[in-house]
Amino acid sequence: MTSLEVSVTDLAAGITRITLPLPTGPRHVHCYVVDGTLFDTGIGLGEPRWDELEIERIAITHFHPDHVGGAEAAAAATGATVHQGGLDYAQCERVWGSHDWPERIAEWFLTHGVPEAIAQELIEQGHAFAAFIRFARDPELLYEGSELAGWTVVELPGHADGHLGFMRDGILIGGDHLLARITPAVGLYPESRPDPLGDYLDSLRRTVELDPRIAYPGHGDPVERPADRARELIEHHRRRLDQTAVALDGEPRSGFDLSRELFGGELTPTQRRFAVAETLSHLERLVAQGAAARDGDDRRILYTAP
Repeated sequence: MTSLEVSVTDLAAGITRITLPLPTGPRHVHCYVVDGTLFDTGIGLGEPRWDELEIERIAITHFHPDHVGGAEAAAAATGATVHQGGLDYAQCERVWGSHDWPERIAEWFLTHGVPEAIAQELIEQGHAFAAFIRFARDPELLYEGSELAGWTVVELPGHADGHLGFMRDGILIGGDHLLARITPAVGLYPESRPDPLGDYLDSLRRTVELDPRIAYPGHGDPVERPADRARELIEHHRRRLDQTAVALDGEPRSGFDLSRELFGGELTPTQRRFAVAETLSHLERLVAQGAAARDGDDRRILYTAP
């Protein structure tokens, strides 16, 4: 599949997968239609003819642009009501419903040691990107245990604070909670929950307990043994936490400095943003465990070994 293609694939159990192009990152995102429910809507570029897919309702797993950006257009094309998590929609409004999010996030990254030049490029990219994001206003709100057309809502925070999964008959429509070949990004960002990696590890352990038969993700292949994949990701983050703790060598270090050691020095500004956010999520998990200490103020935040 090239970056410009839209493909529609019939999977098992009456599940239709719609694969939409992305301009960056994995270059594609999957949406799913099952018994009239459309799960996620892509970024709002290269859309299919939603009105030809017999969509009665729309469910959003999380507010990241490649999942929610096309919600307004899909709802308008189908007349379907959009359903979204309560916390997730609140964050959607704070980010995509504001005019100054790029400046807010850039200022926050500056406090973690990101150089001014990178922060300015994030502002420029952020404003250009926001033009594509058309989320649906005032959706029907979902919470842990909500029911939607036979699907049970499961809150799975981590990759996003308000990330939802939808469970039915051993099937998990999982957004970016589990991916088969890559590790979902778990980063710390402004105005978010204080320990996203701790949240994610709890969500992975819950996935082991739920033990779905199969998970359909936002990117890549279906996850055939979700509980096993959750265990692999728990182990991955255990190793990354150990590496982060070792990198705290006694001198106060910023999240940016540590990201260069953990992820390498040669990254694009967008890649660096993810690297810093991931590094910070691991640092804050160590702080919560008493294995690291945070110090600083609203101008500069540094981390040390305890």
